[in-house]
Amino acid sequence: KAVSIPMDLDRTKNFVELLPFKLTDSQRKAAWQILKDLEKPHPMNRLLEGDVGSGKTVVATIAALNVAKAGYQIAIMAPTEVLARQHFETLSRLLAKSHTRLGLLAGGQTANTRRETLAAVASGEIQILIGTQAVVSAEVEFQRLSLVVIDEQHKFGVRQRAALKRSAAQPHYLVMTATPIPRTVSMTQFGDLDTTTLADAPPGR
Repeated sequence: KAVSIPMDLDRTKNFVELLPFKLTDSQRKAAWQILKDLEKPHPMNRLLEGDVGSGKTVVATIAALNVAKAGYQIAIMAPTEVLARQHFETLSRLLAKSHTRLGLLAGGQTANTRRETLAAVASGEIQILIGTQAVVSAEVEFQRLSLVVIDEQHKFGVRQRAALKRSAAQPHYLVMTATPIPRTVSMTQFGDLDTTTLADAPPGR
């Protein structure tokens, strides 16, 4: 079983209307698929694939916003510190008017900053935590984790991904990739991994 996250259609429409660009048809369909999955009482297990620049992060942000506004937490794991910081900056910009609290967990932070971030995650104050493999460390305790987003899953070991899935009572699971590897492809064929593809690129890309 998983927590059923109700789709907040009005909030989603408002968020999309405030974006400085128009979503592609693929992005709209992908977001709808994911939001419908989140409503189900069993864990979503979905692969979101698309070329670099196809807009996977915006689709994941729409899902994260719905989960955060339902009162639950989201963990977003990136393969490198540079990419984690990039995701943090992108989501901070996209969610600037949504009153959603984001947190970053990466190397190079001071002990004080790290301690404050961990405390805010444990209390539920931080709704979206973004980081590298630091997100799966034993010191990170989520209060109500319900969505796990992993960027480029093949950059992480099986145990690292499994650790995040074990860190809460069956969170929903979204994997983003531009380059599916054989193991990922085999999971879509023989496992329980559903697939969504962003087939078109945003205007100008």
